[in-house]
Amino acid sequence: MAHTGRAAGLDLERQSPDLAAKRRSATLGAFFAEFVDMFDIYLPTVILTPALMYFQPAQLSPGLAGILTSLVFATTLVGRPVGAAIFGALADRIGRRKTTIASVSGFGVITLLIAFVPGYTTLGIASYWLLIVLRFLDGICLGGGYTGALPLAMEYSPKHRRGLLGGVILAAFPLAYIVINLVGMASFAIFPLAGPDSPYAVWGWRIPFVLGSLLAFALAVYYVRSVSESEIWEASEKKSFPLRNLLKGSTGKSFLQVFTMMTGFWLTQNLVTLYLPTTVLHTFLKLSNTQLTLTLLIAYACLVVSYIGSGILGQRIGRRRFFMILGPCIAIFGSVLLALLVTGTGLSFGMVVLLVCAFSVLVTAPWGVVLPYINERFHTDVRASGFGLGFSVSVIIPSFYAFYLEGLGQFMPYALASIVLLVIGGILGAVGAAAGPETKDVDFTRST
Repeated sequence: MAHTGRAAGLDLERQSPDLAAKRRSATLGAFFAEFVDMFDIYLPTVILTPALMYFQPAQLSPGLAGILTSLVFATTLVGRPVGAAIFGALADRIGRRKTTIASVSGFGVITLLIAFVPGYTTLGIASYWLLIVLRFLDGICLGGGYTGALPLAMEYSPKHRRGLLGGVILAAFPLAYIVINLVGMASFAIFPLAGPDSPYAVWGWRIPFVLGSLLAFALAVYYVRSVSESEIWEASEKKSFPLRNLLKGSTGKSFLQVFTMMTGFWLTQNLVTLYLPTTVLHTFLKLSNTQLTLTLLIAYACLVVSYIGSGILGQRIGRRRFFMILGPCIAIFGSVLLALLVTGTGLSFGMVVLLVCAFSVLVTAPWGVVLPYINERFHTDVRASGFGLGFSVSVIIPSFYAFYLEGLGQFMPYALASIVLLVIGGILGAVGAAAGPETKDVDFTRST
């Protein structure tokens, strides 16, 4: 179990005005760090995808076009665990606040550079490789954004409020999705998109990237001016090699347990955020673009509320118990909801929206609880590294869900293969949680 190092006598439960101000600043900073992080993650998905033709030769085979498109997103995915390792170690060694400022400033600069990448007519295919390299570097910095900011907020929170705080901070994820889609809809309406020489393809997509960079710079300034370093980290013992300490002894077992649980919940999460919109709603149910966007906006608005509710419930009944109950519920009830969607070609639009909202709320409920739980599983001297890597590295195996679906599709109807993955993910998440202790009463201010 995880607690702090040398922090005897430090009482963060006192309600002094100074502490309350530091707590509010750290909480607000973490919320906006998560928001800006997810805003930047969704930029290529929502904003850049329609304009990728601007970076491609005119005659390009569909297979090669698909590979080049996937690289823009895959490089960001690879960069995030790298960033979590680098910036997590820095956050444990030199401080959460300094690391957050460095990483946020980094992806602000890189996002701004992406906004000025020339197209294929200027640099040839090199423009595409420049875009991919910048997205990889962006992913590294994004992997560090939450690695410092979120543990800092957790360490300022009294233990009886960490559940609520975790739900509120992670609610910035669906909120960012809503905002970036509204920005995208406005951009598509203002700037015509009709080929690689159209206003949107040439420069319309750049404006949301400039906006993303400005948000990052504003966040960095906020941390410089308003957020104090974690008092718990300042009172802890600083280890020279946080990553090495993370992967050995009891801390290594904690990491393996968190990795197992999060691998399961990332697998179920991907079925909501990736498989549901692209395959179920678009391919199976054949929703129009307007219907698809409206459905997802309503579902993600529900998630803003449900994440907070999950955080409160996890605080009340215990985080371990929450995961152990939720895992089987995802496997059983989530499977029923998903089956209704993948086989429901005759469903009314209203029923589709209702099923999507219910499915999304149930399957993504762990995310309202994972932030405090993972932070509570690690000592202060490796907490940022443990949280960053436990949260990021576990996404890698689930990210190949499309290959798993293709393999399962050889033995069963493709539409039902996703249900098998959902069951596996729910069970794996519950088993991973069962292998660890309850954490809601962990006191960061006391040593083990």
